[in-house]
Amino acid sequence: NLIKKCKCKHLANKTGATPATPFSAALSKPLLNIKNSVMAKEENGSKPVMNGRPTNKPADQQKNGKMEVGIADDQAKDFDFAKTEMKYDSTGMFHWTPARSIEDCILDRNQAAMTVLNGHVVVCLFADPDSPLIGLRNLVMPLRASNFHYHELKHVVIVGAVDYLRREWKTLQNLPKISVLNGSPLSRADLRAVNVNLCDMCVILSAKVPSNDDPTLADKEAILASLNIKAMTFDDTIGVLNQKSSGRDALSPLGSPIVLQRKGSVYGSNVPMITELVNDSNVQFLDQDDDDDPDTELYLTQPFACGTAFAVSVLDSLMSTTYFNQNALTLIRSLITGGATPELELILAEGAGLRGGYSTPETLANRNRCKVGQISLKQGPLAKYGEAGGRYNDLFLGALRQYGMLCIGLYRFRDNASSVDASSKRYIITAPQDDFILLPSDQVFVLMQFDQGMEYRPTWGEGKAINDRIPRTAAGGGAVPVTPKPGDPS
Repeated sequence: NLIKKCKCKHLANKTGATPATPFSAALSKPLLNIKNSVMAKEENGSKPVMNGRPTNKPADQQKNGKMEVGIADDQAKDFDFAKTEMKYDSTGMFHWTPARSIEDCILDRNQAAMTVLNGHVVVCLFADPDSPLIGLRNLVMPLRASNFHYHELKHVVIVGAVDYLRREWKTLQNLPKISVLNGSPLSRADLRAVNVNLCDMCVILSAKVPSNDDPTLADKEAILASLNIKAMTFDDTIGVLNQKSSGRDALSPLGSPIVLQRKGSVYGSNVPMITELVNDSNVQFLDQDDDDDPDTELYLTQPFACGTAFAVSVLDSLMSTTYFNQNALTLIRSLITGGATPELELILAEGAGLRGGYSTPETLANRNRCKVGQISLKQGPLAKYGEAGGRYNDLFLGALRQYGMLCIGLYRFRDNASSVDASSKRYIITAPQDDFILLPSDQVFVLMQFDQGMEYRPTWGEGKAINDRIPRTAAGGGAVPVTPKPGDPS
């Protein structure tokens, strides 16, 4: 029977039947013709994909289809959002990419060292192969919110055991710009390979189950990793090159000029870092120069005020705040989740995970939501508020009226800049008083509006203030100049 179906023409010729004409063959095999036409269209219309994004580069430049970590490809070009297929999830709230195998995202130490990572996020993860899942998706998803442009997304490098990450990977495989280094967060060689001194943030987590014998030992590995990084020293060659370079040549291999705003840290104590703690009392071991009483409450300690420590008990405080003030949930959602919709919450609650969706006016409208930014008062249009005698009230009203930004706090140096042993540590001041005096070195946390488009300029790497631009934060990193849209107040 199979031979008759496949060799019908030859069979007809042998039996003396009338040869089948193309027209009669088309009528006799309509399903086969439809299948062939669809396959032909797919072959002719397929576009190569790199890093989960369509690109116009030929397939032979994609290095055998593997993800090129740190290469910007077409990030600097404006995409036609209506025509590009499935760049966001089905709700339009987060960036999305087709599922990738974890093997395609694993880097060894040599590959990581050859990839000039900078302006990225390093996640140091302690976990056993059978440790309970902690939900890394909840950490990465806010960094992939759709109200950030694709070139603003920070590359996330996870340093930890691959055997554990394979179990977490199902929830991470559709999020772009993720790499995995199979190593140990306590290994200085692994930390140097991922350029921890050039990262915008280093997050230290532990998925191991704490022992019931001594609760103070529950955070020993996270604390040791934090102290280990602080004790390291680094060569500042890359930072010097970035400082001297300018113009178009100043763009980093990541395709982002953001890192050029900050030199690489020479000492590990200056690396931006946040450590998760299970036991609040263990915060006393994070800072060697902290003279706080060990019995001091968590929210009064230096690491918590500087944003370098996070305890599980903080979530209890947020939950009680939401209970007594329902409006606080909107702010908390923007800060923690990067935004969510009832549809997305239902999808995640059912365990389906992120699903890709086509860009429609309805889903693209979900990108138009506020995001958290960090603005310096040293340069730019807001520099006038950081001058001597400037008050927080004037800054609050000026930023809101002129740029539509809501100030929510300040980020100030702990020590006076004139002191000999001044530290680079900053602490957070939330909701200052109206007459609070500002300093030029202060940075402001704001809720800012979504930018419809961002224009690349060769002067980004020079660090010069331009009147028609305002420095803004990209995905928790350094200042990013943004050109105001036509019609914006200035």
